[in-house]
Amino acid sequence: MISNGINNETNNRTSIALYSVKVKRQMSVILLAIIGLYIYTSIATESSLIDFIDGWSGFERVAKDLFPPNWSYAPQVWEYLAETIQMAIIATTFAALASIPIFLLSAANLFPSKWVHQPVRFIMNVLRTIPDILLAVIFVGIFGVGVFPGIMALFIFSLGILAKLMYETIEAIDTNPLEAIRASGGNTLQVIWYAVMPQVLPQFVSFGLYVFEVNVRASVVLGFVGAGGVGLLLQQQVSFFNYPRVMTIILIIFIAVVIIDYISNKIRERLV
Repeated sequence: MISNGINNETNNRTSIALYSVKVKRQMSVILLAIIGLYIYTSIATESSLIDFIDGWSGFERVAKDLFPPNWSYAPQVWEYLAETIQMAIIATTFAALASIPIFLLSAANLFPSKWVHQPVRFIMNVLRTIPDILLAVIFVGIFGVGVFPGIMALFIFSLGILAKLMYETIEAIDTNPLEAIRASGGNTLQVIWYAVMPQVLPQFVSFGLYVFEVNVRASVVLGFVGAGGVGLLLQQQVSFFNYPRVMTIILIIFIAVVIIDYISNKIRERLV
């Protein structure tokens, strides 16, 4: 019995040692693959960390131009910042409402037929492949420079994100309430109202707040192509090389985003 125990312990140590060697070998292969991929992409794109080091002098020059900020320009920024936040609110609200039937139809546990959920998912996948800035360029070309093209771009962008996040959430919920209502003769609407929505409503609100945060940041970038908001003001000042005003705008955007993130996180903590 003692010899058997010693043999088992020896075998276990041998197995652990072999497993450790195998893991180290795998990690080494992965590390070499990453290094090789980095070298290849650096050669293919003709860029590397050396370029960052070489460009440091340019960074220092721009940093000197940005400081000190021109705080006397701040009152003119608030109106555009409010416009940006309003764009994000409108786009997120309408996208959240429009996403409800879409993510319900996309959930395989609610609509098992591939002829129902697969086409809806495909359409949403197509929408998500289009960058928001490209959508903004398209809508600016259609409607002209202003806030409305930005709202439309953010709406479609938000719709794709919310639909994907929510149908994946629905497919991960507890199916026992769904089966119980179906077994008692409930229809699909009753299943959704009494079994699905109570389980996913906190996540829906949480995802909506997250998308709102993303839209506030994205709307700044969209302004560079004429989609309104504080981004349009930022683009104008950059084109005029008025860097003190640019720094003022950047700092105000930073403060606003930090405040929005803080409030949003507090709300999500109470919901989830």
